[in-house]
Amino acid sequence: MTQLDRIDPESRIPLDQLLSVMPGGFNAIADIVARRAAIANLTVGVASESSPGQQVDTEDQSVPGLDGEPNVRVRIYRPADATGDEPGLFFIHGGGMVIGSIEIEEHVAIRLCTELGAVVVSTSYRKAPENRHPAQLNDCYAALVWMADHADDIGFDRNRLAIYGASAGGNLTIAVALTARDRGFPAVSFIMPVYPMLDDRNETGSSRAITGVGIWDRSANVEAWEWFLGGQQVDEFAAPSRAADLSGLPPTFIDVGDVDLFRDEDIEFATRLVQAGVPTELHVYPGAYHGSETFAPDAELSRRIWSNRLAALERAFGPRDAERSKPRI
Repeated sequence: MTQLDRIDPESRIPLDQLLSVMPGGFNAIADIVARRAAIANLTVGVASESSPGQQVDTEDQSVPGLDGEPNVRVRIYRPADATGDEPGLFFIHGGGMVIGSIEIEEHVAIRLCTELGAVVVSTSYRKAPENRHPAQLNDCYAALVWMADHADDIGFDRNRLAIYGASAGGNLTIAVALTARDRGFPAVSFIMPVYPMLDDRNETGSSRAITGVGIWDRSANVEAWEWFLGGQQVDEFAAPSRAADLSGLPPTFIDVGDVDLFRDEDIEFATRLVQAGVPTELHVYPGAYHGSETFAPDAELSRRIWSNRLAALERAFGPRDAERSKPRI
């Protein structure tokens, strides 16, 4: 049985369509600029088809970078009926540290805003290979600090501040939480790193086994880590799997598919969180590949993935207005 044969049949349909028009998947495009454009064109189209279509108020801001570094662009999403005391969700897009944007994952930010009744602040960050670590972390941490400092102006409850990010965004979610823990600011109540990219060593069973899938398999991951690190020494803020001390991190929710090359490093990391005394929820989904809930949003598996994420965030944020608490999935 091949790795493709293990994929959930419903979720495999759009993946097969991608491979039919782009043999080898996205990583077959060697030039990173061309690859970014191709991914943006395809994923924005997929995103628009899966968007919940609910109205939110948006606002773009340019916020100060960390210690004199370049300003960071953020986009704020508020529920149309916001009252000013909503929970706050800091959103970090994915893309292996080399691709991705606020716009590509806007449908996710809007969904989280509308489903949860939360104020979402989505951040941009500099990309590799043009910018190596810690540029990405510095941008995200600077934006999080700005969000926390301006809670009253933005209109959210600073005591209910969570972080959400998928893939590279999951890496940065944990790295930002480690930074906030070590620096003592801001207070983060919950983190949701979704199938996070955590380990530069690429030595786990799943990192070796997941090849030829077309969506973030081994070759893409090895290349991205090389670009992201640029030959420099690795620390826990670049590769959170290397962190020696995970104690003091906020309660954490992690999910990953069993046909995702990040499977084993994510399971190991979740286990270490539990051992460090961090309240941790882990979901491993049979048949899910990397990002399958985005590529196949109508699949039953994708609906289950989203249902569990939203339920976990609702528990973390606590009770809210009865009208908004009606399920919309």
